[in-house]
Amino acid sequence: MTHGAFRTPTPINEPVKGYAPLSPERASLSAELAKMTGAQLEIPLVIGGREVRTGDLETVSMPHRHGHVLARVHRAGPAEVKLAIEAASAAKAGWEALPWQERVAVFLRVGELLAGPWRDRINASTMLGQSKTAHQAEIDSACETIDFMRFNAHFAERLYNEQPQSSPGVWNRLEHRPLDGYVFAISPFNFTSIAANLASAPAMLGNTVVWKPASTAILSNYLMMKLYEAAGLPPGVINFVPGSGPVVGEAGIADRRLAGVHFTGSTGVFNGIWSTIGKNIANYGQYPRLVGETGGKDFVFAHASADVRALAVALVRGAFEYQGQKCSAASRAYIPASLWKPLQDELGAMLAPLKMGDVADFSNFVGAVIDKRSYDKLAGAVNAAKSSKAARVVFGGKCDPSVGWFIEPTVIEALDPKYDTMCTELFGPVLTIHVYDDAKYAETLALCNSTSDYALTGAIFADDRGAVRQAVDALRFAAGNFYINDKPTGAVVGQQPFGGSRASGTNDKAGSILNLLRWVSPRTIKETFVPPHDWRYPFLGAK
Repeated sequence: MTHGAFRTPTPINEPVKGYAPLSPERASLSAELAKMTGAQLEIPLVIGGREVRTGDLETVSMPHRHGHVLARVHRAGPAEVKLAIEAASAAKAGWEALPWQERVAVFLRVGELLAGPWRDRINASTMLGQSKTAHQAEIDSACETIDFMRFNAHFAERLYNEQPQSSPGVWNRLEHRPLDGYVFAISPFNFTSIAANLASAPAMLGNTVVWKPASTAILSNYLMMKLYEAAGLPPGVINFVPGSGPVVGEAGIADRRLAGVHFTGSTGVFNGIWSTIGKNIANYGQYPRLVGETGGKDFVFAHASADVRALAVALVRGAFEYQGQKCSAASRAYIPASLWKPLQDELGAMLAPLKMGDVADFSNFVGAVIDKRSYDKLAGAVNAAKSSKAARVVFGGKCDPSVGWFIEPTVIEALDPKYDTMCTELFGPVLTIHVYDDAKYAETLALCNSTSDYALTGAIFADDRGAVRQAVDALRFAAGNFYINDKPTGAVVGQQPFGGSRASGTNDKAGSILNLLRWVSPRTIKETFVPPHDWRYPFLGAK
């Protein structure tokens, strides 16, 4: 046993590599892409440190080349989920008994391995399996994942240092225990870093985890699991159980030992989880913690004083990077009439040279949407706008599923501010703009605030400080992450803690100490050094 007041290394955000032509990182990543493209992986479950093969196989294909199979995945059924819960329960005593610095050291090592020899592997798997460009993979599967490991270790140290005051003769202590049971982590397809964090954040604090990855992100998520093992994570601490959402999900929340759910995904699925847990609440050994980041209908709101070129850049990047498949992506915009014509000119000039295609071609700005289901929903919305009298397609609008699930970056002008694509979450490269009367700034702010059930991210563009202040106040509850003269995407761990409210989730702010608070159950310990020997208080004395 070692003793000391240990300090984690001061966290810094991982620098983003540029992947410019002729750069060493581009050559290295290109080689890994070629290697991974030429292989076909068999992906098992990982339960209690053992690989489990069920024989119930599902294929993983490239979204931008859906005829190319990258891997075949064994899918879990209820029996395998039960095994994973038993493995997590069996591993819990030993894992939580480890000194906190030993636990966080595993994840600090994950970060450093990812910053070095694992970087290309995780980035390439994210590019091929989730159709991300090199830049989008770099900021996600490399940098943000590394940041989560470094900053969460630092936040854990801060949390453990949170202690109460003590009166004379008494020592008060606060023990930050892990939760009493297992955590069920359910991760989305769009960010490898989110998947990594959903499983690792509870584990860092002594919890054990059953992790159900999205079927459309299996390749990168499985390699993250292998990275955890390479960093020395003990068997059973995180158990990897891919499979059907309803099958794995139902079994994952049915056990009475469920201590919490760490979720990112659709609002509908999270509502279903919450409802099921509520109905079964008497069956649990404790009240499960529910932490969810869900949908968004994120906005950009421009005032007449806005810098038009900066606004156009924010819309192109915010709406179309990673095909708009970010929880935070700009999906609706409110533009004053005085700026609409110059903004159209800027958008047209930026979108004209923008290329779409295979992400292994570094000249492409966007890839394909994640799967056929997404493609069908988006193509339906775009085609409906083409024939609608309440909207018109200003830019883009082409949809081609022949090789990959390609939806061209599309800008729709909604003549009706409550037109469907101003309200419905699409999760794709479709931006809908409503043009408003400059004189109706306050009324349109109120419209923006009330149009969507979501409240995840939003941005105001204005040079007029009074207009900025007015928007900040009017849209106070419309976004959990609010941006002034910047796009509503790109939250950085340790800088802009991420999460929203309303139908966008529980706002527990991943990338901050606030999220880690949800994975501990504090115990107060009071020790009295010289306890009293007389039951009587002074006020009982005679006159």
